[in-house]
Amino acid sequence: MNVAAHPLTTKTPDLSPWWLRTVLIVMVLGFAGLIAITSLAYRNAPPIPAQVLDAQGLNLFTGDDISEGQAIFLKYGLMNNGSIWGHGAYLGPDYSAVALHRIGEDIATEIARQQYQKPLTELTPGQTAAVYAQTAVELKTNHYDAASSTLRLTESETSAYRKQIAYWTDYFLNPERNGGLKRGLISDPTELRQFSAFITWTAWASVANRPGENYSYTNNFPYDPSVGNTPVPGALLWSALSLIVLLAGIGIVLLMFGKFDYLGWISTGQHVHPHLLPGQASAGQLALVKFFVVVALLFLAQTLVGGATAHYRADPGSFYGLELEKLFPSNLMRTWHLQTAVFWIATAFVAAALFLGRSLRNDEPRWFEGWVHLLFGAFAVVIGGSLLGEWAGISQILGRWWFWLGNQGWEYLELGRLWQYLLIVGLLVWFTLLFKLLRPDTLNDSDAKPLVRAFLLASLAIPLFYIPALFFGAKTNFTVVDTWRFWIIHLWVEGFFEFFATTLVALLFYQLGLTQRNVALRVIYLDAILYFAGGLIGTGHHWYFTGQSSVNMTLSAMVSVLEVVPLTLLTLDAWDFVRTTRADCDVCGKPVAIPHKWTFYFLMAVGFWNFVGAGIFGFLINLPIVSYYEVGTQLTPNHGHAAMMGVFGMLALALMVFVLRQTSSDQRWVGIEKYVRAGFWGANVGLALMLIMSLFPSGVLQVWDVVQHGYWHARSLDYIGSERSRLIEWLRLPGDLVFILFGAIPLAIASIKGWLDVH
Repeated sequence: MNVAAHPLTTKTPDLSPWWLRTVLIVMVLGFAGLIAITSLAYRNAPPIPAQVLDAQGLNLFTGDDISEGQAIFLKYGLMNNGSIWGHGAYLGPDYSAVALHRIGEDIATEIARQQYQKPLTELTPGQTAAVYAQTAVELKTNHYDAASSTLRLTESETSAYRKQIAYWTDYFLNPERNGGLKRGLISDPTELRQFSAFITWTAWASVANRPGENYSYTNNFPYDPSVGNTPVPGALLWSALSLIVLLAGIGIVLLMFGKFDYLGWISTGQHVHPHLLPGQASAGQLALVKFFVVVALLFLAQTLVGGATAHYRADPGSFYGLELEKLFPSNLMRTWHLQTAVFWIATAFVAAALFLGRSLRNDEPRWFEGWVHLLFGAFAVVIGGSLLGEWAGISQILGRWWFWLGNQGWEYLELGRLWQYLLIVGLLVWFTLLFKLLRPDTLNDSDAKPLVRAFLLASLAIPLFYIPALFFGAKTNFTVVDTWRFWIIHLWVEGFFEFFATTLVALLFYQLGLTQRNVALRVIYLDAILYFAGGLIGTGHHWYFTGQSSVNMTLSAMVSVLEVVPLTLLTLDAWDFVRTTRADCDVCGKPVAIPHKWTFYFLMAVGFWNFVGAGIFGFLINLPIVSYYEVGTQLTPNHGHAAMMGVFGMLALALMVFVLRQTSSDQRWVGIEKYVRAGFWGANVGLALMLIMSLFPSGVLQVWDVVQHGYWHARSLDYIGSERSRLIEWLRLPGDLVFILFGAIPLAIASIKGWLDVH
């Protein structure tokens, strides 16, 4: 049965062209700045010397050893165990910070022996301070010769490097001391030597001063006063000035909202009457329901592997008496935790876009249902194949094909390169289907054409802006990789997926009859202006300490703070989502029972978590001076869980609930709604408990330990494995159980019941 046309029959006047022009101006300026910062990453990345020599001029290791060591780091999935320069996982240590501190301690010990003939621990406070001052000078002095691409280490640095090999050999032997890795993960002497060469290079780059500067290639990250690494002055200055930009941005936007009452999602003073009534789905739309079964099952799987990952922090030695790391080590669990999240959220968006696109047509093309089935098969192959490949890659089953078929190793971009190509092809096919589905001559409402154009442009951006994931390999300079990596993590997810989600919700509200076309367009344009004004150049706030120059810190700190501004506006609309479900019809004069109550409740949750997770918790760690101490602590996943699950996850669940309701009759919905209700409260209460009882307090205490003892200590297993830290990790269990038992499981049941009811 076809959906009734939208009630607006007269042509709506066009918006001012300056809305679109402003969006284009913001995007051109933003991309110009972002591309400039990206190009500087190539120029300013820490150099990889062709050869590293000892004090006598003998070769210690080569640039090829460093690059091979980075590939080994990735092949064994170690970025999902620990981190480099603060970026990666939180189960193990920050490898670069540990190496730097140990090298510093070894040099200080040698200086103490030579000058005082005493162990370092027996020196007076004055002597100790003098020794560490000399250590800092030695490490801060840059002995790299660009002309010959040669790095010369001092005698004490050489001795410290050789000790690194023994240290990392021992690290991989014991799962209790390495965050749940497979016992003896790396045992080959050549691989251990090359891995140590890579880690030593990351430590050198984090402490040796840039030529002509008094700070290191990583802006003196990590914090470790014993080797002379303290915050650069710019971190404090640009943090302070960015607060002025934030206050000014919020003030201007709130003034606009106060002055122009037509800004916002819900049209006021307009006829409110439900459209897109349940039970009117076509055959092609019914075929899309199985996508949401996959969404719910992947969501459930993500929660289960997430719980296992958290357990590795609470008790890495065993899983209730089982040696889980033999089959499912911690780095694999975290890899799957990240990848299943990306897959189930993206699948929900893809399927919902096709569902809403079909609702805009007068009829269903004959090819639509068949292509829905084919697209489902393609997604199943990519999702299943990549997850299996990640297990095989980390298990070292694939040999030299680990990068293409298995696990690339880069956090959030773990899936093998072949699966990335297939994913892009699948997304391009999906866009082609949307484009064919939404031809102007087939729309049931010609007034919707501007909305459809915005929706198609946002959809095209999804496959196009995933392409930077192909711009690097396993041996590309780490700084360059991290630059492109956050083009995906931040720009693709938080930028264009956010824009796509806005257009998707605008189409949903328009088809439900809750908002006028121009109101929806204004929201799309305003969100694009605000998100891209802060979010394009603001991508660089991830690059403060990954080998970028101070130029990035200056621009990113001043601009990225504006990302908080649009998030504050969502709270102005959040309550309207709920009020709408209880509205009175201006024509009928009777209360209107909008049939999509739980869709709106999930959308209200999106607004809440966007403000809390992305706004409050995101801003907390955004300022350079805070990020310097915080990056890679538990405050990062505190923000990540609240923002990723709270915003994109809740939106994906809102779309799933919408489709389930739209394809169910009133009678069938009675049996599904109770599971949706439980899933809504279980997911939101469980997420809140995780943050309040574990992630937030754990993060605050960890940052405090950074300030007191240095970054290396707060990320070490001595701190993570302390009694207090383990207790806080166990306090996450109640939230995890609520989230899984009363959130993920009921929603999985709801999706399966919804699919069975229509087949």
